[in-house]
Amino acid sequence: MAAALIALAIVLLSVVPPGLRPVAASQNVEHAAIFLLLGAAFGLATPRHPRLKVITIVAFTAAVELIQTLAPGRHARWSDFTVDSLGALAGLALAALALRLVDHLGAVHAARR
Repeated sequence: MAAALIALAIVLLSVVPPGLRPVAASQNVEHAAIFLLLGAAFGLATPRHPRLKVITIVAFTAAVELIQTLAPGRHARWSDFTVDSLGALAGLALAALALRLVDHLGAVHAARR
């Protein structure tokens, strides 16, 4: 559910006129941060199919850039796609590490019983 809400927020913020979008940091930092959150939420919420997760998240970042070409005052950039994808992939990697840690701790706990 969190991943879907973050994805919806990304799409909505991507199509509003630039003057209406909140600005908290540099564009690249904002892009990397929100897509890192998306990648982490998506990685934690979906079954463990790493290749499918990577394909899905990169396709989503591409779709977000393409959708912007339809919005007045917005445009698609390769640099945004790159930052978005790298942020999302970093989020997926963090989620994978968290899941492995949980599995490991569960195994350690089970072995102590």
